[in-house]
Parts: sequence; structure tokens; C-alpha cells
Amino acid sequence: MRYRKLSDYLKERYGERVQRIVIHGGFSCPNRDGTKSRGGCIYCDATGSGFTTLMKLPIREQVMEMKKKYEKRGIKKFIAYFQSFSNTYAPVEVLRERYEEALVDDSIVQLSVSTRPDLVSERVLDLFEEFKKRVDVSVELGLQTANYRTLKKINRDHTLAEFVDAAVRVKRRGIELVVHVILNLPWDDMEDVVETAKILSALDVDGVKLHSLYVVERTKLAEMYKKGEIKICSLEEYIDRAITFLEYLSPNVVIHRLVADPPRKGTIFGNWGKSKIEIINMIEEELERRDTYQGKKFDYLNR
Repeated sequence: MRYRKLSDYLKERYGERVQRIVIHGGFSCPNRDGTKSRGGCIYCDATGSGFTTLMKLPIREQVMEMKKKYEKRGIKKFIAYFQSFSNTYAPVEVLRERYEEALVDDSIVQLSVSTRPDLVSERVLDLFEEFKKRVDVSVELGLQTANYRTLKKINRDHTLAEFVDAAVRVKRRGIELVVHVILNLPWDDMEDVVETAKILSALDVDGVKLHSLYVVERTKLAEMYKKGEIKICSLEEYIDRAITFLEYLSPNVVIHRLVADPPRKGTIFGNWGKSKIEIINMIEEELERRDTYQGKKFDYLNR
């Protein structure tokens, strides 16, 4: 195997296939409501980069509906995944109540919470440790890039320092850490791709989700795209960046995704007109052609 696939890791860990259930928890984001900024990250639309069709239902009903669907396919174990917006952006008592609502029965083997690096307080980590006594817990942090200038361009409103701080504290608690990275932001080059892989490896992150940049309506990025203010790299360059990232990444890191999965509605540019599986196949074929693999260039840490 040329990279460490999530599906293989989950089967190793739980003994069978595990299905993620995407939950809309009803949270917002300090980067949208004026606490830090307004409008959010330049690529984020009103759904918060999540597009579950059941988002208007109570959390428990969202989980039960999706469980029924997947159980018909013979799947028995699930991950409750709070995806949209910043899912630690509320008082701890509210967080506890909403996370609890997602743990409908023993078939939920993991609670996964996606959030911003600057919203991981010690009280939030204490709460995760409470849940960890009953169910596996993973935290997903959006970094997107290690280039602090690009972070400012995309209006993340946090720096690399906040990310490093959050990552270290999550890992210190023994909580699984997954990080989101966009490999082809218009202001990044291959050096940024390599440095991001190195930083994540040095921090011993457990998993990475690689995204290709897509453009959806009603975002600042869409305005920039229509005006010709940004240029998105070619598919060939994206594949090259993905492979280079993998080469410099620790072989211990689980790859949760290799490319984004843009929404069907409202996308004005997404994945060069290709399906997600087509691009995954192209990356895997190129790994074979180059005879390379995850961790091939992981020789830069004194360990």
C-alpha cells in the first residue's frame, strides 16, 4: 500500500467497516458572527462547508435516519461526525448536551468534532476526556496551510501559532487529531505544501484530510474567481502536490481523504470537472508510475 488509507485503519481498529454519519449541530463560527470577523473564510458558504440534507432535524433524528440507511447495507458501527462550522463554539454545557444527543446507542463507536484551532479551550478538552471514557473521540482542526500569509488572505483569522498550540494540547490529552489541508490555495507553492507536511509530521498528528480548492456561489472566493483575481492550478499540478505532500508526510499518519468532494449545487468550479474517485485513481496511478509512497522523504526529524 502506497499510503495509509482510512478504510484500512478503521477496519484494523474496529474489526469491520465503520461509516461516518455527518451531523449538523446548529453551531456558528466566530469568523462569521462578528466576534472575530464577518463573512467567514473566503471559501466558506452559508452551510459552513458542510451539506447534510438532514440539517434541520434534531441531532438524534439526524443520526437515527442515517443509521437506518446504512444498516440496510449491513453496516453496524458508526462515527458521529459534527462537521459544519465550528463545533466547539458554545458553552461547555451546550456542547455536552449536543454531543450526548448524537450517541444514540452502542453502535456509535466514535465522536468526531470539527472545529477551529482557536476554539479548543482546556474546558473543551476536559469535556472530550469525559466522553473518551465511553467512546473514542477525535478532533478535526482546520489548518489549510502552514503559510501564515495565506492564512490571512483566506481570512482564517488565526495564525499558525494557534494551530500548533491546539494540536499540542489535543495530543497531550491522548485525543486523536485529524487536520484539514487545502493543497492548492492560489497563494501557496510547492514549498508551502512540503512545509505543511513537515509541520504536521513533527506534531505527530494522527490523520490528514487533503482538499482540492473548489469555488461555490455566495462566497468571497467566488467573487474573486469571477473577476479573475485568482488562478487555480491545473489538475496535473494538484496531483503533483498531493504526491509530494504524501512523500514528506510521516508514514504513521492516516489519510482520511485525498481530494475534496464539492457540493452538487452552487459549485462554479470543482475538481476540474472530474469526480472524486477519478482523481483518487489518478493519484494512485501516478504513485505507482513514480514508484513512490507516503513517507518516502520523511527523513528530516531527529527521532
